[in-house]
Amino acid sequence: FQEDSVYRRNRLLVAFDMDSTLIAAEVIDELAKAAGVGKEVAGITERAMRGEMDFKESFRQRLALLKGLPEATLEKVASCIPLTDGAERLTANLKRFGYKIAIISGGFTWFGKKLQERLGIDHVYANTLEIEDGKLTGRVSGPIVDGPGKAEILKKIAAEEGIDLR
Repeated sequence: FQEDSVYRRNRLLVAFDMDSTLIAAEVIDELAKAAGVGKEVAGITERAMRGEMDFKESFRQRLALLKGLPEATLEKVASCIPLTDGAERLTANLKRFGYKIAIISGGFTWFGKKLQERLGIDHVYANTLEIEDGKLTGRVSGPIVDGPGKAEILKKIAAEEGIDLR
């Protein structure tokens, strides 16, 4: 929704979440299925949805269950996840009209970079999977991207692009 104001025509940045927004799946769930821990990950997600733990803690626990998953599995999972209907058309039209497009996600940069290549995304901010010796360590490198982190990233991108947040 856009407020009809003097700033409406000057908006030049669109930020998307990735999982269940630009793509029609939750990557961590798909990785968990591939690792044989789908039910365990789903259980942690349910507890977080009930407010029994915060996002960061649930994320750490879910990710830890992926420890040892071969890096090659990422490509297999990526090849099976469809784009959300209309994502290609929407991003192509936004680019044509001069918009900068960002993915700001609690998902993973590995998958965000694939979308960046395919859709012409300008900025990708997500969690970086830690990989050692060709396997996931069950951790991320750097801070976990959560709700407050997404707001800060949005401000950072707007500043870099010279776009007024209004």
